[in-house]
Amino acid sequence: MGWGYVSVKTLRYYDEIGLLRPGEIDRFTGYRYYSADQLHRLNRILALKDLGLTLEQIDQLLNGDLSAADIRGMLKLKRAEIEQSIEDEQARLARVEVRLSQIQQEREMSTYDVVIKKVTPQRVAAVRDVIANYSSQGQLWEELGGFLGRNKITPVAPCLTVYYDTEFKEHDVDVEVCEVISAPVHGGTDRVQVRELPGSDTMACAVHHGPFTTLNQAYSALMQWIQASGYRIVGPNREVYLQSSGKQDDPTCVTEIQIPVEKL
Repeated sequence: MGWGYVSVKTLRYYDEIGLLRPGEIDRFTGYRYYSADQLHRLNRILALKDLGLTLEQIDQLLNGDLSAADIRGMLKLKRAEIEQSIEDEQARLARVEVRLSQIQQEREMSTYDVVIKKVTPQRVAAVRDVIANYSSQGQLWEELGGFLGRNKITPVAPCLTVYYDTEFKEHDVDVEVCEVISAPVHGGTDRVQVRELPGSDTMACAVHHGPFTTLNQAYSALMQWIQASGYRIVGPNREVYLQSSGKQDDPTCVTEIQIPVEKL
């Protein structure tokens, strides 16, 4: 006996792995025959497979190798996997909606692609202070550069600025300018601190190509993405200057904005 809703190939595979043996195999034609009482076992296989269980798990269930507690544990684990999958797809759907909204507003694909990545801790030499506004960092960079020069320290990665204010401010901006260094330095100053800049397992990042004066466009795209994707900000944002001449209006600048986030 065969079942039209299950392919011959599937039945052959179930036979090969010992999940559902045919009652008889014609030795001349190789045709597999199944008895009517095997329909119950096949239906259970299909039902358990529909739950997302693997064929190995199904075999354990059908052969009675698992206790009731084991079965509950297996199904609870599968439930958790499905719930996580639904959550991930809902977040993906939200990101698609953000893209659609951006295209509708801008009439083209957004120039910013936001990604979540891991950023490792870094040893930095840094100067932190409250300055007049965002473009008034020059004095801090001069202090930091002087310290590195006196100590014959060469940075090993692009420099960056950390912004500690929780929202945009017109005046009195709390910033820290940082140079990444490889070796510990003894004898810092009251102004220059050598410390470890914490990393983050979930850093929302976007790369901006263009002058510093247009960085607000990248920030806007990042904030919109973070909100739509079900994240919240959990720390100060950073600007990593991948390519910079130090001039505010230089169109060749490349800046990565990093914002530490976590799932809501």
